[in-house]
Amino acid sequence: EDEQIVAEIMGRRFFPDLITHKAWEGFHFAGHEIRITEATDCYGAVVWPSALVLCYFLETNSKQCNLVDKNVIEIGAGTGLVSIVASLLGAFVTATDLPELLGNLQHNILQNTKQKCKHQPCVKELSWGIDLEKNFPRSSCHFDYIMAADVVYYHPFLDELLLTFDHLCKNDTVILWAMKFRLEKENQFVDRFQMLFDLEMISNFPSLNIALYKAMRKGRMKA
Repeated sequence: EDEQIVAEIMGRRFFPDLITHKAWEGFHFAGHEIRITEATDCYGAVVWPSALVLCYFLETNSKQCNLVDKNVIEIGAGTGLVSIVASLLGAFVTATDLPELLGNLQHNILQNTKQKCKHQPCVKELSWGIDLEKNFPRSSCHFDYIMAADVVYYHPFLDELLLTFDHLCKNDTVILWAMKFRLEKENQFVDRFQMLFDLEMISNFPSLNIALYKAMRKGRMKA
C-alpha cells in the first residue's frame, strides 16, 4: 500500500518536454497544472518530497480537512507548492520564508494562483524566532492551520522553529507537518515538540522515510 500511494503522489510531478533557460517542475494538484520555478543554490528553492505528501493529503482529504475560507500560514514555504495548493482549495494563505527566498516564492504563487483562487495568497517574511510578536501579534493573528513541509533537518535553528510554532499556534489551531527523518537530531526535535503539542501521525511512508503529522496545543479546552 505504501508503494502504491507513493507512486500516486510522485505521479503528480511532471517535467517540461524542452529544457528552457529557467528550470521548473510541474505538478498536478487541486485540478490545476502548477509550474514551480526552482533554484539549485539553496535548500528553500527546490520542491522536496514532503511537500508533495502534504499536498496530496490536502487534496484527497478535502472533506475532512476543509480549507475553504480558512486562515492558513505556511512556515518555510520555499518554492510555495503547499501554499499554492491550499489557496486553490479555497484557503486564505500567508506563505512565509526567509527574505532571500521571497522573490522566487512570490513569483511562483502569483503565476499559479492569479484569478484561480477565492482568496489571493500573500507572501510575508518570517525568520524563525525573530520579531514574532511585532510581525505576527498574538492579539490579531489567528490561524486555523499551520502548515510545514520538511522544515526539520540538520540546521542550527530548531529552537527558533519550536518557538515559532508555539507563537503562531492558538488553542484551536491545527498543525499539519510533513517530515523526512534523516538523523537523530530530528527525533530529538519531535520529543521536544511533544512537550508543547499533542502529536498524531496521520500518514506514514516508509519508502520515503516521511511521516505526516497532525498536532494541536496541549491543555487546550476540549468540546
